[in-house]
Amino acid sequence: MQTVTLKVEGMSCGHCVNSVEGAVKKLGASGKVDLSGGSVTVDFDESKVSLDAIKEAIEEQGYDVAK
Repeated sequence: MQTVTLKVEGMSCGHCVNSVEGAVKKLGASGKVDLSGGSVTVDFDESKVSLDAIKEAIEEQGYDVAK
């Protein structure tokens, strides 16, 4: 298992939290959003899902993942 914290811009409410955490969960990972900090901490198995796929899933929800 690998844990990473990603800076995510554009999150401002509970719906944002649900969107981001749901997108990560669909990939088989778990995510915990820190709304006030503008970040999400993701635990994932790198043999099953890539970090790029996680970033892409978050961006597909309409948020920007800092590079």
